[in-house]
Amino acid sequence: MVQLPQQRAEADLLLGAHMSIAGGIDLAPLRGQQIGCRTIQLFIKSSNQWRARSLPTEEIDRFRANLRAAAIAPAVAHSAYLINLASTDPALHQRSMAACLEEIERAEALSIPYLVIHPGAHMGAGEEAGLRQVANSFRELLMRTKGCRVQVVLETTAGQGTTLGHRFEQIALLLDQIGLPERTGVCLDTCHLFAAGYDIRTPEGYDAVVHVFDRIVGMPSLKVIHVNDCKKELGSRVDRHEHIGKGTIGLDAFRCLVTDPRLRGIPMIIETPKDNNFVTADRQNLETLRGLMGEQQAA
Repeated sequence: MVQLPQQRAEADLLLGAHMSIAGGIDLAPLRGQQIGCRTIQLFIKSSNQWRARSLPTEEIDRFRANLRAAAIAPAVAHSAYLINLASTDPALHQRSMAACLEEIERAEALSIPYLVIHPGAHMGAGEEAGLRQVANSFRELLMRTKGCRVQVVLETTAGQGTTLGHRFEQIALLLDQIGLPERTGVCLDTCHLFAAGYDIRTPEGYDAVVHVFDRIVGMPSLKVIHVNDCKKELGSRVDRHEHIGKGTIGLDAFRCLVTDPRLRGIPMIIETPKDNNFVTADRQNLETLRGLMGEQQAA
């Protein structure tokens, strides 16, 4: 059967959502399949605890089998929120290093190619010291996991408090100082971009921001996109996600995103509010994004 242009474009669009691991990591792909995901993101341990239970071989095998059965690829891991590799506090930094090492190893065991992680917060030590700590930490972790295929993907942030990674220049500096391009990448979060001051609300603004990202960081480094509207205003530096088209970014930016040929094959994952019913909320947000692509194709 011959595919129409719109069908081919939709087939190249890797849309998905962050899925719960309640009851077992192996259940996340089945939840993604339930709402029509082609890619998913998941925590690979509790997001707000340092310690992690061991992963039985049977659970790993079921996770891989369920991914194949659901035709979901790739799966993306997101690190626990407690990890702060920018910290210069020896105790916190040591715990963060151990936790991050464990997450890299778990992602490798699950055959997950990308581990998304926030650069961290310098907690008053200063931007320069924080960035140096992050780069040195990631370089050490990646050298200690030499042979692993997992790529550490640095997520752009809103810049709340002393959080690092809200400017493209900081992300580029980290990638350069880590110096292992085959093991690193970038995750752009639309809510975080907007809150950090990057105005993507119009086609012209969107194109300008993508151009700046390409010039400073480079499009080849882009591995994952978090697709979220924003509750707060441009430049607020406050991280609050909203449903697609219901926040301050508006639909034009997301129309540009889902129809941008440069982004084909890059996982686009919503982290929008669940509203006590992930099936209804996630399905609606994904349908909104697919509808924006359909509008553009029909125009």
